[in-house]
Amino acid sequence: MTFKVGDRVVYPHHGAAVIKKKEKIEAFGEKREYLVLQMVHGELTLRVPVDKAEEVGMRPPISRSDVEDLFRLIGKRDVREPANWSRRFKNHQEKMKSGDVYQVAEVVRNLALREAGKGLSTAEKSMLDRARGILVSELSFALDVSEDDALDKLNAGLQ
Repeated sequence: MTFKVGDRVVYPHHGAAVIKKKEKIEAFGEKREYLVLQMVHGELTLRVPVDKAEEVGMRPPISRSDVEDLFRLIGKRDVREPANWSRRFKNHQEKMKSGDVYQVAEVVRNLALREAGKGLSTAEKSMLDRARGILVSELSFALDVSEDDALDKLNAGLQ
């Protein structure tokens, strides 16, 4: 997949971004072309080698039609997850690392349900906040709405 300046993309560990420019940088005696990403959430700027963009999981945001599937997933309440905290946490970490929006949505749903019922540990609260931020940033791109509106829609879907 070829990415160009101005494209909206999703970087797996940080969420939605806009490609601001391409630049050539010499590092370790080798000159490479990089995509400069400005994350929409926070002040983070990333440089991703053009030839590694797909390998690291960078991708276009989901389409508006995929959002319906995502909200169906979020709306499911019959969730099975390990009772053991460490297994559950590790499972959620793996889903976050995947960069797959549906797996991130599962983490948000599972942790939001657990938070409403039994409460969350500090680590799980932090993971929920991170997962929610990543998901909201992508939803705002997919629906072409502000992050606040995307968060409202997400929260409504979690009810």
